[in-house]
Amino acid sequence: MLKEFKDFIMTGNVIDLAVAVILAGAVGMVVNGFVSDIMMPIVGNFAGGVDFADLKHVLSPAVVGADGVVTKPENAIMYGKWINTIINLIIVGFVLFMIVKAYNKTKTPPAPAAPAGPSELDILKEIRDSLKK
Repeated sequence: MLKEFKDFIMTGNVIDLAVAVILAGAVGMVVNGFVSDIMMPIVGNFAGGVDFADLKHVLSPAVVGADGVVTKPENAIMYGKWINTIINLIIVGFVLFMIVKAYNKTKTPPAPAAPAGPSELDILKEIRDSLKK
């Protein structure tokens, strides 16, 4: 059983999948950084200096005690973070589209199939017809 498991793990598909998952995590962090640190400040600047991550709809405000300590945190819908996530998704989708498009250009089209010759039955019929003559 251990040998079978080792053979399974060492197949190319499992290793390729492991590499893809690790790379996806790394690319996800890079894209997150790109969106939050580069794109969103630019988009926010054109939107009038708005930081989308701070946009929210407060359902119940925070309760602060007399000593300044928050006794009950606010309850809010953080729709600005959701907007950031949507922009992140669009950028990731575009990057993946470009990668797949570039990959498809590198693939060579399959060679056209050779024209099929006469079948064995056709050859036998020709021999029969030529013997009749």
